[in-house]
Amino acid sequence: MATIGFIGLGNMGGPMAINLVKAGHSVKAFDLSQDAIAKVVAEGGAAAATASEAATEVDFLVTMLPAGKHVEGLMVTGDAPLFDVVADGTLIIDSSTIDADTAQRVAAIGADRGINFIDAPVSGGVGGAVAGTLAFMVGASDEQFAKAKPILECMGKNIFHAGNNGAGQIAKCCNNMLLSILMTGTAEALNMGVNNGLDPAVLSEIMKQSSGNNWTLQVYNPVPGVMEGVPSSNNYQGGFQVDLMYKDLGLAMEVSQQSASPTPMGSQARALFNLHKAKGNGGLDFSSVYRLYQDEA
Repeated sequence: MATIGFIGLGNMGGPMAINLVKAGHSVKAFDLSQDAIAKVVAEGGAAAATASEAATEVDFLVTMLPAGKHVEGLMVTGDAPLFDVVADGTLIIDSSTIDADTAQRVAAIGADRGINFIDAPVSGGVGGAVAGTLAFMVGASDEQFAKAKPILECMGKNIFHAGNNGAGQIAKCCNNMLLSILMTGTAEALNMGVNNGLDPAVLSEIMKQSSGNNWTLQVYNPVPGVMEGVPSSNNYQGGFQVDLMYKDLGLAMEVSQQSASPTPMGSQARALFNLHKAKGNGGLDFSSVYRLYQDEA
């Protein structure tokens, strides 16, 4: 079993760290929230007093942070950069969703110093983090991927080698852009059905068994009361926040511009989430975009 440092114990990172503990690994956990650390400690992990302590004398270091500036600051440009303290042989696995340029830049700086840094963003939401069924999209060399895979398998069930450094982040951008399109389109169709007298549960089942079937209908229905155990049936609490979806769509738009890739539907989805966010819904789950269609009626 490995010794693993874990930094960033939020809605996603906390359950991921706990699953590493449950798999038998020795986990040193750090977060700015003491309550978040306590949850991991309660499951058998160890508390680290600082990020540097979490990164010292470990075989692997997993990070789950909000944005690229946090990752680069923590590793390279901050007051106590972790690249100054990680041991030779430590593999740093960054599961944050950040821009590919930052992921590539940090990896290159690490490589110049003999430090292995890879990007491994995730998909599957909080439910997948808790259940250990996340999908990981990994940007790494073949050797780095082979070393990381057994650790990632403790937290997920689908581990993909997307390519070299940064490729995991590009794959995540593509996936989340499509997810935003699916959610807004599904919400639009369901709202139209409801406005014309259809039962949303019946309409959802019809579409699930027809050519309109998609992930949101299967496991994340946006209409309250149709599906148990999802944010729409909990006043859109928990899950994946509108603010985060909007951030990810911003990353996708950057990728589209850099590669001259037309994204008219992705751009429209981002505009819808921006409008929803501007109405004070940034902290709600992204499936709450269904309310936007109701508001516009």
